[in-house]
Amino acid sequence: MLVFPCAFPIKAVGAADGDFEALVVEIVARHAPGLDRSTVSVRGSRGGKWVSVTLTIEATSKAQLDAIYRDLTAQAEVVWAL
Repeated sequence: MLVFPCAFPIKAVGAADGDFEALVVEIVARHAPGLDRSTVSVRGSRGGKWVSVTLTIEATSKAQLDAIYRDLTAQAEVVWAL
């Protein structure tokens, strides 16, 4: 059970082409305006086909997290988010 507010990591994976990092950061920042961009990390897959973007937000509610995941997974570029 989460107790809000809390630090909460979010990870999204997509194709390594394009600017996937900017897409993920923009979506998350809509819901977490105080996003600390120093928490953003990017890691490419071994074969270079995929990239994962991980960032940590100060989550304020379950509704906020649900909205972030709903917006991330609505993007065709996002293969999965957790």
